[in-house]
Amino acid sequence: MEEKKLDINSIIGFVLIFGILIFMFYQNQPTPEEIEAQNIEAEKVAEEAAKIEEVQVQQTTTPTSINLQDSTTVANYKNALGAFGFTNPSEGTTVLENDLVYLEVSNKGGQIIEAKMKNFVTHDSVPVYLVKDGNATFGLNFSTTDNRVLHTKDMPFEPSMTKNGDNQVLSMKTKISPTQFLEFRYEMKPNDYLVDFTIRSQGLNGVINSSQPVNLEWDLKGIRHNKSVQYENRYTRLTYNHEDGKISKLSESSDDEETEEDIKWLSYRQHFFSSILATKTPFETAELSSKNLVEEEDKTLAYTKEYHSKMPLNIVGGEISQNMNWYYGPTDVAVLSEYKELGLVDSIPFGWGIFGWINRYAFTPLYTFLSSFLPYGIAIVIMTILIRLVMSPLTYKSYLSQAKMKVLKPEIAEINEKYKDNATKRQQETMKLNSKAGVNPMSGCMPALLQMPIFYALFMFFPTSFALRQKAFLWADDLSSFDTVYQFPDGFSIPFYGDHISLFPILASIAIFFYMMMTTGQNMPSQPGMPNMKFIMYLSPLMMLVFFNNYASGLSLYYFVSNLITIGIMLVIKKFILDDNKIHAQIQENKKKPKKEGKFQKKMREMMEQAEEQKKKGKR
Repeated sequence: MEEKKLDINSIIGFVLIFGILIFMFYQNQPTPEEIEAQNIEAEKVAEEAAKIEEVQVQQTTTPTSINLQDSTTVANYKNALGAFGFTNPSEGTTVLENDLVYLEVSNKGGQIIEAKMKNFVTHDSVPVYLVKDGNATFGLNFSTTDNRVLHTKDMPFEPSMTKNGDNQVLSMKTKISPTQFLEFRYEMKPNDYLVDFTIRSQGLNGVINSSQPVNLEWDLKGIRHNKSVQYENRYTRLTYNHEDGKISKLSESSDDEETEEDIKWLSYRQHFFSSILATKTPFETAELSSKNLVEEEDKTLAYTKEYHSKMPLNIVGGEISQNMNWYYGPTDVAVLSEYKELGLVDSIPFGWGIFGWINRYAFTPLYTFLSSFLPYGIAIVIMTILIRLVMSPLTYKSYLSQAKMKVLKPEIAEINEKYKDNATKRQQETMKLNSKAGVNPMSGCMPALLQMPIFYALFMFFPTSFALRQKAFLWADDLSSFDTVYQFPDGFSIPFYGDHISLFPILASIAIFFYMMMTTGQNMPSQPGMPNMKFIMYLSPLMMLVFFNNYASGLSLYYFVSNLITIGIMLVIKKFILDDNKIHAQIQENKKKPKKEGKFQKKMREMMEQAEEQKKKGKR
């Protein structure tokens, strides 16, 4: 619909301009046959330009679909560009690089055609590329007053390299005269991932049709870097800052699109690396889309998602001026925190709500500190110990509640036997016993519920923490991904489990099984209406074994150590802190004390009494 609308507006604009100028330029008005011939020629030239092979050698010329020695072809190409045909087409690239990142900018389109990380490699030791082999395009789409629709990605630019102090400055210009041009200006600082980027025009008032939008379009296909494309794709998303600081994301698992306003930056995140375009003057609107390219695990799949953004630029006085920044680099909190003014650290997937807050302000700083002087795996172990010590009061409260329930188990068994044919009365008497004894069956669940934010925060921390990327521990070669102790033969995979066996999830599952044996298996009495505890006891370790097999080994390591520590804490509580005889004596004392009935308990008692009364009436 947008393209149709654009064509109609272009025609209307052309008719109006033609009507105004017809009296002055009637003699030069091309005939319909000439216009048709020109359009046919332009289509041929566009097809030829699309076949130009991009090169990766600095300032080299290679054979292209436009034969620069053929004056007729060059003339036709320039004619298709109208006034911008002043710039001579030439193939080649200009390199911008520092100690961190390597960029190649092409004469064709003035755009970045290669972005390489200099200090990072993929899982198979290949340099990490964010842009390579035509996976990205960038440029402006605009109309001219002579009714041409031009795309800068297909236009010739002239490069000029200068210095601004220690900074490298690359000016790429497509001209209509020596002093009239459209410029893409890149400025790279030493030891910095952020590149200043400006789009500006000079003397193009009356050349660019200001009645039509000048759209900035940026497309990119995320290049796969991890051994599991499905795992990497799970954390690959288009994230953006809009509406004065609001952070939003497109879907990570399906195709998605949005039209948003007041865009400050766009992040095309590829798990641990990001391509970000930030602007000092927010884009008024943006059309954003993300297409999922991963349907199943595939060792040969090269790309994860296909991103597209389209933003209209403001035209002031017939000219364009937009100051922006490019960021090609790691999705690392230590790096992105340096750009506080732009707020790029918000593009990191810490998680939503309280989970993200815990990750950002607790777990990330804690692990960063520990890993600064400890081996990365040992840092996880120490971090786990510290977290479990902080959570130990909740563990104590949970175990105390279970101990009380264990002491009351014989009396509850008597109630169950006495009222085995009357479920309502049985539940009513059980509640009365718990109330007199000062025991709340739900109090054992509350500590577990309070620990849920910790669980989900860690669930996001380990797979997305850049500090864990490619850090080895014991048999795991990457704590941010799954460990593999046995790889199934090619083509063989167990549904939901995967094509490999990970050892850390097995150890974590065994540890959680014994933990549940100590709690659910022995201490939790079965009650009518309650889930089967033995079923849960077996199901939970099984789910962990299956699901965590394809998850970060650092997370499995954490839960293995965490459950071992919890078991140790519970054994200490059982042997040295809590005494069943003392608990029993305290419960008996509580029974003797008058117990004030709360509103909720009163309401529940009245409802059960009414149900019992109705049951008696029904028997009559």
